[in-house]
Amino acid sequence: MTVRRGTTRKSTVERAALLTLTTRATRAVDPETSLAELAGLAEAAGAEVVLRAMQERPTPDAATVFGKGKAEDIALACRTAEVDIVIIDHHLSPAQARNLECVFGRRVIDRTELILDIFALRARTREGKLQVELAQLQYMLPRLVGSSEALSRLGGGIGTRGPGETKLETDRRRIRHRIAALKREIAEVSGRRGYLRARRRRGDVPTVALVGYTNAGKTTLFNVLTGDNAVASDALFVTLDPLVRRVRLPDARHIMMADTVGFIDRLPHSLVAAFRATLEEVIDADLLLHVVDASAEDRERRDKAVRDVLAEIGAGQVPMLEVYNKCDRLDPRDRDRLAASSANAVCVSATQQQGIRELLDLVTSRLAMDTEAAVFELDYTNARDRQFLTEVHRHGQVTSQVSVGDHVTVQAGVPRRWLEKTGRMRPTT
Repeated sequence: MTVRRGTTRKSTVERAALLTLTTRATRAVDPETSLAELAGLAEAAGAEVVLRAMQERPTPDAATVFGKGKAEDIALACRTAEVDIVIIDHHLSPAQARNLECVFGRRVIDRTELILDIFALRARTREGKLQVELAQLQYMLPRLVGSSEALSRLGGGIGTRGPGETKLETDRRRIRHRIAALKREIAEVSGRRGYLRARRRRGDVPTVALVGYTNAGKTTLFNVLTGDNAVASDALFVTLDPLVRRVRLPDARHIMMADTVGFIDRLPHSLVAAFRATLEEVIDADLLLHVVDASAEDRERRDKAVRDVLAEIGAGQVPMLEVYNKCDRLDPRDRDRLAASSANAVCVSATQQQGIRELLDLVTSRLAMDTEAAVFELDYTNARDRQFLTEVHRHGQVTSQVSVGDHVTVQAGVPRRWLEKTGRMRPTT
């Protein structure tokens, strides 16, 4: 048990105690690593970590998770460290949360509630706020407590006398109504996003989505690739709403690049469900760039967490490239080993802008696998043909363009799905 001493209460920042339990089911996860990640989450929520504690036992205690004796020891340490809130690195049942609050004499939250709080803090757009509120209400609904004798509404008049509706029942009904309203609003948002995606597909512009563990450097890489200035920070869950920007590839084609919310180990299912409208950008992408923090000691665990979430949202089959970011922190041998680990892997440093050209070349090569060579005969005096020539340059890679008077012959490699709709080609010879 680690306690930070010598601090005084001059700040309004909440002082937090972090607790974790190692069981047979979680023995593969290093408890120090788990606590370090929980500390990052707590600090992202605005708390000051002053106490850390862990326990190992075969299974969690049904009533207090840690067992009565250990819980009482932690309660004493919390009083000594003047802890305001206790954060448990596990999912708590409503009964366990209430029991621990009685033992500790302080507010107790679990990992899920902490992540929801961070998302609420980071949400800026209307869509993000709707999705966070939905996840919070879905988490809160089974945790409502109340007394059956605490009546909020009694009947009045003949035929309505009796116990009436309890406050707990009223709260549950109001939350269910609000959840239904939020789902309708989010469905409207999803419909608008679907329309935008369909319009991009009608234009046959491929979409490439950045995915990865939170704080892997996705937004920094996104800014480098697109020239955008989206907020990037060395903190967890900075990006909640997807950003989509146009990128020009080395072969002169254009793609749409999407930055998405970062994933994390044991991401709450309610949060994944609430953010499904946002994550549809990932599901419908032509290619995923899995941004990996190459300097992370638990890189394999993070990689598994990302792939688990992708499988959960139905994006497990989308083609993917491994982008090892922060490679400037590795020694040359490790960097070379990572780059050679797969033909679909590349090492970059977004902050140092190293390996960006190699990444774009790899994306270009991967997307070019879905292209076909074609020849177009166009009349430059025809406005539709002039517009079509512009589309050929935008969507394909022109290898030859010969003009004879007003007649233009163009050879280009273009996306097959776009080619099928043109009906204006003859095979190359």
